[in-house]
Amino acid sequence: MQRWADATARRPRLARAVLHPVVARPGYWFATGAGLVWGAVLSLGRIKRVGGVIVASPCPRWAFGRGGTTIGAVYLTHGNVGPDVLAHEAVHRAQWKKYGLAFIPLYIAAGTNAHTNRFEVEAGLDKGGYR
Repeated sequence: MQRWADATARRPRLARAVLHPVVARPGYWFATGAGLVWGAVLSLGRIKRVGGVIVASPCPRWAFGRGGTTIGAVYLTHGNVGPDVLAHEAVHRAQWKKYGLAFIPLYIAAGTNAHTNRFEVEAGLDKGGYR
């Protein structure tokens, strides 16, 4: 994964092409569709829209990381739906929209420590419950 991130850093044209809205937006739509299917199945159809985030809750705890996971515009959680958390997840939704499917390797390359992961820092560590 890091190799891919390094390759895009060395090749600005490749990064621009991969992150161009014409490429990224369909990836976001695909991820949202996959998240909706996954969330509908796991939450037994209990899906609601809160702001710009589609919340699938309650999902089994094994279905997501930490308190919840955003896939495209869909937030999978067992019940972690406070206003601060949803604001944090709305930023992740915007990140998905900007990067499309490239968000997956970029997020992984950013690391597992939320305090140094640029996507978690941008979403707000306090709102995400990391502090």
